[in-house]
Amino acid sequence: MTVNFKILGSGAGPGAPSFFCKCKGCMEAIQNPELARTRSGAIIQLANKNILIDTPPDLRVQLLREKIDKIDCVFLTHWHYDHFGGIGELEYYVKLLRHKKIPLFLPASATRQFEDAFPDLGSVFDCSAWNFDQKYEFDRLSLTPLPANHGVETAGFLVETEQCRLAYFPDTAGLSEHSKKKVAGVDWFICDATFCGDNWFPQAHMSVDEAIALGKVVKAKHTVLTHMSVHYSKPMTNRELKEELSQEQHVVLGHDGMKFTL
Repeated sequence: MTVNFKILGSGAGPGAPSFFCKCKGCMEAIQNPELARTRSGAIIQLANKNILIDTPPDLRVQLLREKIDKIDCVFLTHWHYDHFGGIGELEYYVKLLRHKKIPLFLPASATRQFEDAFPDLGSVFDCSAWNFDQKYEFDRLSLTPLPANHGVETAGFLVETEQCRLAYFPDTAGLSEHSKKKVAGVDWFICDATFCGDNWFPQAHMSVDEAIALGKVVKAKHTVLTHMSVHYSKPMTNRELKEELSQEQHVVLGHDGMKFTL
């Protein structure tokens, strides 16, 4: 059974390019759209099932770009706009094609917020709260929410098959000892590297250097940087980021559309 994990979006909240910004990172993405970073999300593609992780505001563009026309289940890492803002994009997929609700797993603390924000989507989603450390099984693949440090109730996900272990933590400020232990030795550690240079929000995010250090602490075979902003605190181009990482073994710069075979 082939299982693919794909990064749909690798950018932080502003995206890159941003409509309001003319930093060198945004200008590079304007001149070369392949280097654009849409807001963070991912998808797990099994033989007969697609599991979406987060519904960023760019979801429609991401699904069209990757030629994805089927969603079977959705997990939300947390209730911040850049991770849930595109959830309404699935309404007409359900009403016009699927004709049954999509299972939606979200933080327990966000269930009321979802109902208040999207009262008309009750016919589109079958909502349940995910539980930390519970294994959700899908055709020989398991998905386990693990605690992330992000201010609000937030999960990263440990994705496991018989051949591979991948951890996806797009928003986190380090990890608890519990989560470190759970992801120790993963083949792929995809993690928050929001800031280039100084970390303005150390209680919620990580810098590139902090993400690299955390990958070493958990002894990941490969660390992949995601949820990146090219704006702050030090604007950087894709070329400059790659040059900065060239001295680091087993560290990869994530990008939109990046695929991992599990």
